[in-house]
Formats: sequence, structure tokens, C-alpha cells
Amino acid sequence: MILSRRYAGNQWTLNGDDYTGLIWLSNTAKPTKTKLDSLWSEVQQEILDEQTAKIVNAQAVLDKLGITANEFAALLG
Repeated sequence: MILSRRYAGNQWTLNGDDYTGLIWLSNTAKPTKTKLDSLWSEVQQEILDEQTAKIVNAQAVLDKLGITANEFAALLG
């Protein structure tokens, strides 16, 4: 997740879930494990913020329609 969010446009492969499996294919410098680790909490917060925004937006739509989430689900069948 960090690589795709912070290093978009770079080419890399990842064998497994560990830094040792990161093969950097781009001409840019490969990020260090320390750098990637330092970005982890920031990226986690971004993901949480995005999820929260989706929930808030969905609730705003339901509020405009004047229905609950359960009523909306019932409408969809």
C-alpha cells in the first residue's frame, strides 16, 4: 500500500510481504526500509480518513433522501 501510494509511477516487484522481497526496477533510488516504515502510520491514517469520508458522504445522501441505511438496503432488495 505504501509503495503504490507514495511511489506511484515507479516500477517494482514484491516477493512476499517483507522488505527483503522488494525488487526495485525504476531508475529512482529504492526507498529504504526505514523510510517505508516511517510512512506506514501516515498511509494508515489516509486510508482511515478515506473510509470515514465515504461513510460521511453515504450518510449525507441518506439524510437527503430521508431514509436510513436499513431502509436503503430494503429498497435494493
